[in-house]
Amino acid sequence: MGDQAAEGRSIPAAAAADPPGGEARRRRQRWGWYAYAWGSHSFETSVITVFMSRYLPAVAKNAVGANGRLHILGIPIAPGSLFAYVVSFCAIVLVFLMPIMGAVADRTGRKRELILGFGYLGALSCAAMWFITRTNWALGVGLLVAAYISYTCAKVVLNSMLADLADADDRDKVSSVGWASGYVGGGLLLAVSFVGSFFITDSELLARLSLSAAGIWWALFAIIPLFLLRNAPRNAHQRERIQGGVLLAGFRELGSTFRNARHFPMTLLFLIAYLVYYDGITTVTTLSADYGQEELRLGSNTLLTAILIVQFAAFGGALLLGRLAQVWGAKRVIAGSLVVWIGVISVAVGIYNTLAARQRELAILRILGARRRTLFGMLVGEATLISAIGGALGLLLGHLLVAAGAGMIEQSSGVRPSAWVLLPEELMAYALLVGA
Repeated sequence: MGDQAAEGRSIPAAAAADPPGGEARRRRQRWGWYAYAWGSHSFETSVITVFMSRYLPAVAKNAVGANGRLHILGIPIAPGSLFAYVVSFCAIVLVFLMPIMGAVADRTGRKRELILGFGYLGALSCAAMWFITRTNWALGVGLLVAAYISYTCAKVVLNSMLADLADADDRDKVSSVGWASGYVGGGLLLAVSFVGSFFITDSELLARLSLSAAGIWWALFAIIPLFLLRNAPRNAHQRERIQGGVLLAGFRELGSTFRNARHFPMTLLFLIAYLVYYDGITTVTTLSADYGQEELRLGSNTLLTAILIVQFAAFGGALLLGRLAQVWGAKRVIAGSLVVWIGVISVAVGIYNTLAARQRELAILRILGARRRTLFGMLVGEATLISAIGGALGLLLGHLLVAAGAGMIEQSSGVRPSAWVLLPEELMAYALLVGA
């Protein structure tokens, strides 16, 4: 829910004068909003990150062998790549589906119904993953597609409710609490799976139990917003009488948005930047467990422990960033946290690639008497150099994009940006990237 403030496009009902008891009602509705995040985040944590990313390829390998090929719509797919292909397919579908769902939600105001409708479809799909047995990869693909698309559509509508449930001054705080709730809710269910791994030695049984438990957990906590989000505020635009069907109204709303988008070039640039941002974050969170198992050769308990630590660290991080946003502003905090995140990922990948490419050289240096501390310093130095070069190229590309779009921005806003002026914030971000 870190993108709620960006996605909440409705005119906030919260901004209007509250009737008696209006603020108390909104506080109750926020608890329903938090509860849905608490329950639904089990999909991201248990289903996507930990279990399905490893279990679905294993089922596919059982069906055709490690060196065999699955044939989907005539496309040969290696069983180890099946999960990545399915997630990529869902992402392509969502590119076209999410704007329509957002327009329908904005135009009709039936956000609670859309959230719970998609939510229960996703929860049911996860619960049915219990029936994915040793070679039934096709059922796994179908259920994963249904759950992934349902979860994302519900999340988009849930994010858009933030503008209705909190005033502008409170949105950073409410958003951070929503994120923190999701991390704790998903982390607690994963902790149950972690404890279960000490008693259940059959990895297939553990995966099926954990996947179906995520759906049950999601469905149970969705009962809370079913009641608390009743009579959620709707703005005047949403209260207008709809001409024709709901989907037709959504398409009209979407068409109107696209027609007027050219008048808001900064918004278009933001959307492009958000697409790149979301793709990067999703790639790391989706494939991290599979990467840890297949490339780093980490055991199941080690992976579960690492992801549990991340979940509960993220709980504190979400609350901390919410506080910092109130002091320094959301834009600076988001930019700073992304720079640190990119820096950590870049250095980690750089160290791993160096290790993989130079194993023989490092072994020879060890034989010749080089200390581990010396070798580690070499690896970190090389990774830092790669990060520095990458950061410089990123700055150059960013300024080239500003230069390319300067004319369009000046035509629409009357202000021409200086494409080749380095801001102090950029230099600070670059220093953080290299030093991370």
